[in-house]
Amino acid sequence: MKSNNFGMNTLCTHTGGVKDEQFKGAVSPIYTASSYAYENVDVKRYPRYFNTPNQEALAKKVAALEKCEAGLIFGSGMAAVSHSLLTFLKTGDHVVVQKTIYGGAFNFIVEEFPKLGIEFDFTDGFSEQDFVAKMKTNTKVIYVETPSNPLMLITDLEMISRIAKEKGIVSMIDNTFASPINQNPVDFGIDIMIHSATKYMGGHSDICAGAVAASQEHIDRIWNLAKNYGGSLSDYTVWLLERSMKTMVLRVKAQNRNAKKLAKWLDKHPLVDKVYYPGLKHHPDHEIAKRQMRGYTGMLSFELIDSLDPDAFMESLQLIKQSMSLAGVESTILSPVKTSHALLSPEERKRQGIADGLLRFSLGIEDKKDLISDLEQAFEAVAKKQLATI
Repeated sequence: MKSNNFGMNTLCTHTGGVKDEQFKGAVSPIYTASSYAYENVDVKRYPRYFNTPNQEALAKKVAALEKCEAGLIFGSGMAAVSHSLLTFLKTGDHVVVQKTIYGGAFNFIVEEFPKLGIEFDFTDGFSEQDFVAKMKTNTKVIYVETPSNPLMLITDLEMISRIAKEKGIVSMIDNTFASPINQNPVDFGIDIMIHSATKYMGGHSDICAGAVAASQEHIDRIWNLAKNYGGSLSDYTVWLLERSMKTMVLRVKAQNRNAKKLAKWLDKHPLVDKVYYPGLKHHPDHEIAKRQMRGYTGMLSFELIDSLDPDAFMESLQLIKQSMSLAGVESTILSPVKTSHALLSPEERKRQGIADGLLRFSLGIEDKKDLISDLEQAFEAVAKKQLATI
């Protein structure tokens, strides 16, 4: 059977593994060697070349899930972002960047690109006009993230692809929040798909990794830079990531369901001012999300009414954890101002619409009723505490 005919669950389970030829085990063996033979071999293997047996196999799983020809696995999501951008940008080049991207990527661009003589412009909005207005004759890359972190804004991928192809430039997307389960940007013509594999691919809050999927030609170019920069991943972590990805469809679909239910519940709660979730019909980008996504992700953000202290609310939660990352099987919550977007200036956060009281909520796979119960008791605890001080 051809793997390109497999469904997502089958791809997650069966592609990108290492066959145990010696003992016929059901799971991939781990090849931890950092030194391999170089004479009379088909491939000269070396961990920094991204071609140990486990690295090579897992890259195939990532590529298959993103419907691409090839993939690469990195030591972190930021390694995947930086290697991809620096492969296609050099001194004198220009990149157009969506204004709402992950804070680490934003910081990398504004701090490092000026040192390298690479020009950049952030868009003012999300329309075709917003992107085209920032284009220059030396523009080489257009970089987007959808859904965006943390406001869950949606960018029209068909529009981005069309602009890129008309201008002859490379299009890149951070597809982390969607995951390949909810969205395959290559279907809309995007060139390069980037992931923090720490998130939905890893899914258990115990792995740090990054991934890129694209055409073989583009991956070859990224690899040519990556082998010199040395951002490879240990084979033990590669093995853990391959194991985790086997259940990615099951996890992500459960997280999607919880996020949609909790978004609707929060949207009706009297102590919640705003909810940001593309699965809500009143979300400004709902129709675009409906067109290009199979699921609306397990992520949402919300703002409490002004009179409630968001820090006190989070501290009152008992089941939902305050935690830095996202997309694990456990539900987590954080303040973007203090974590993911702490490196941005207050002025920049304001320009992006990230309020000081915004809370980012990553849904796990717990029972919906238990999550609602935890949120409700936290609302009650904070409301009583603040009333007592009046």
